[in-house]
Amino acid sequence: MRVLFVCLGNICRSPLAEGIFNKKIAARGLTQSFEADSCGTGSYNLGDGPDPRTVRSAFKNKVPLAHTARQLTRSDAKNFDLILAMDEYNYRAILAVADPDEHHKVKMMREYDPLGPGAVPDPYHGGENDFDQVYQILDRSIENLVSQLAVNH
Repeated sequence: MRVLFVCLGNICRSPLAEGIFNKKIAARGLTQSFEADSCGTGSYNLGDGPDPRTVRSAFKNKVPLAHTARQLTRSDAKNFDLILAMDEYNYRAILAVADPDEHHKVKMMREYDPLGPGAVPDPYHGGENDFDQVYQILDRSIENLVSQLAVNH
């Protein structure tokens, strides 16, 4: 199964989500069954690595990151089985790129959050605490996601 995490610039939320997902599936011995990637709906950071604050948050939580920012493409909607948007803006942008018969693949990341739905806030204009909050949201949401995928696998 192929899972795509999508935010705006692909340097904060989505690469961290990709790293957390990969760490959690590896811990369950499921790396052969799942593939993850991330991208952004905007073209602001193409070719850049993750934001340094994202890198620090990942390092602090022992989440490996190896990512270069890229932009969402029409082929992503075709090639991925599950596409997870970090907020409503990105959700709508994904639907605009995807064919109508692919819309069922697109979900909000926090649909998997045991504390409830909503947006994963963009920490870009915030501080370290904002990045820590995003890590916590993603960690618990992805834990729930991976648990559901493992059962259905």
